[in-house]
Amino acid sequence: MMKKLIAAAMVTTALVSPALAEDAVKEFRIGILGGENAQDRLNSYECLRQKTEDLLGVETKLFAPADYDGVIQGLLGGTIDMAWLGASGYAKTYLSDPEAVEPVLVKVNVDGGYGYHSIGFARKDSGITSIEDLKGKVFGFGDPNSTSGYLIPSIEIPEVTGATMESGDYFGEVKFTGGHEQTIVAVANGDIDGGVTWADGLGEWEDGYNSGALRKAVDAGLVDMNDLVQIWQSKPIPEGPIVLRKALPEMAKVKMTGLMASLPAMDPDCAYGVLSGEAKGLMPIGHEAYEIIVEARKRKSS
Repeated sequence: MMKKLIAAAMVTTALVSPALAEDAVKEFRIGILGGENAQDRLNSYECLRQKTEDLLGVETKLFAPADYDGVIQGLLGGTIDMAWLGASGYAKTYLSDPEAVEPVLVKVNVDGGYGYHSIGFARKDSGITSIEDLKGKVFGFGDPNSTSGYLIPSIEIPEVTGATMESGDYFGEVKFTGGHEQTIVAVANGDIDGGVTWADGLGEWEDGYNSGALRKAVDAGLVDMNDLVQIWQSKPIPEGPIVLRKALPEMAKVKMTGLMASLPAMDPDCAYGVLSGEAKGLMPIGHEAYEIIVEARKRKSS
């Protein structure tokens, strides 16, 4: 069904003039999750904003809230129309209102898969080489609505330590830094002893892998990966979906799905910025791919 939707979008994009603006769409609003500073996020998405405006024929705006919940609440409240959510962020949105958004596409890595990992890391000169070495030290999460920056490590790391993630139980202190970039910078600067972020786990460590928050930090000149060391890696996590607000007119959804699906081939540089690094492309995805994450969020909140 989704493949047919994308194919239809390609035809529609070619044949329908932007002058035939979608019913009731007066403007289109794209939300960008936290993870790096707001201006960098806006710069990475400006090319997509312009392409969307040209395609839909309506003003398109970017929103880069300070935290993940800002995007989630925007989707729930109808003030954001499209976003690339993490799996945990999608799960929260779905649990809050199953009719708010629909997943349409997922990023495909260069190896053809759509998984990634939560990566634990520390400064190389700290002597920390494992989660066990962090006992009694300061550990950093990113955002409570991040899959790799909180949900998955908060479930899997206790399996290693045999203790909770509460401050003083195993780690001396557990902090929320505010996002992936903040965690990376905090570790690199020695403000915290270790933390977690996300990466596809493909390619070279010194490059920040092929895609993810480490790669973005390297590209931005914020960190030299030779100063850091990986100390933990989660099991594979399903990459989060690009979602569209369900209440959007069908034509708007078809056209935006087509635009996003064709972005890596149409404009690789734009896709690199939007998708946080190298990617093979995007493929259709549905809710069923995230049921395990929905259940994980349910367990954490119970």
